Amino acid sequence: MKIKITADSVIDLSPEMLKEKDITLIPLFITLGGTNYKDGVDVNPNDIYEFVEKNNQLPKTAAVSVDTFKAIFKKYVDEGYSVIHFDISSEMSASNSNAKIAAAEIGNVYVVDSRSLSSGVGLQVLYACDLVGKGLDAKTIYEKVLKRVNSVQASFIIDKLDYLYKGGRCSSLALLGANLLSIKPTIEVVGGKMIVGKKYMGSLKRALEKYVPDILTKYSNYDKSRIFITHTKIDNDIIEKVRELIKQYADFDEILETDAGCTITSHCGPGTLGILYYNDKGEN
Repeated sequence: MKIKITADSVIDLSPEMLKEKDITLIPLFITLGGTNYKDGVDVNPNDIYEFVEKNNQLPKTAAVSVDTFKAIFKKYVDEGYSVIHFDISSEMSASNSNAKIAAAEIGNVYVVDSRSLSSGVGLQVLYACDLVGKGLDAKTIYEKVLKRVNSVQASFIIDKLDYLYKGGRCSSLALLGANLLSIKPTIEVVGGKMIVGKKYMGSLKRALEKYVPDILTKYSNYDKSRIFITHTKIDNDIIEKVRELIKQYADFDEILETDAGCTITSHCGPGTLGILYYNDKGEN
C-alpha cells in the first residue's frame, strides 16, 4: 500500500525538502488583528514582524480543526494511501488531539505526537521518509518513529526577550535585566514542553559560540545523519559561524539550514537560532 506523509505547518522544512519528499503540510492558523490566516499560505514571518512593530502585540496561533484533518486524511485514504501524520507536541497545541480524533474516524491513519516543535518535528518526518524509501509498511514506520520521539534534542537561543514579554512569558523586570545585562536565554524542549535552559551574556554571536559546543557536549550521543540550524531573521555571517562550530565539535553527514515559520516567529521573534538533532546514535 502507498504511504503518504503529512504534518502540521510547524515542521520548518524548506520548500525544496517538502517537494523532494512529497510531504503535505496542513497549516495552523495565525490570527493578526482579528483576522485568521493559514500559516505559510497567506501569512509569513515578515508579516508577523510588521504586525508586531505596528501594533505592539503578538499574533495568536490556533490548532487545525478535526474537520480539516478528517477531510485531508479521507482524501488520501480514499486514494489508497496509508497516512502517517506528524504534529507539534501535544503539550503545546490541540492539533495532535484533533488529528487523533479525525484519524480514529477515518482509519488507516497513524498520528505521531512529536513531543517537539519546529525542525525537531522535521527530523522525525525525514526519518519516516527514509523508512518509506526502505520499503517498510506504515505501521512499522510509525512504531519506529515513536521509539525515537524522546531522543530529539531541540533547543534555541533567543537574542531579545521582547516577544516573550509581549506574550506574557517573562516579566518586565526580567526583560529589563536581560536588556541591561545582554542576557541570551536558551529554550529547550523537555518532556514535550519548553523550559528555560542555560543563559548566556554578551552579543548573540558570542552567546552562540558557547551555546553550540555546550549543546553538542550535553547531548553527545548524536545520530550523525543530520542536524538542523533553524532560525528566525538573523544575519548570514552568524549562521555560517554556527555551521563552522558544528563542524568543529561534531561530525554530521548533513547540516541543514531552514527558516523558522510563523509559529516560532510568533513566540520568539527575530534573532532566534537553534540546533536540532537526534541524540541516540541512530539506534531505535
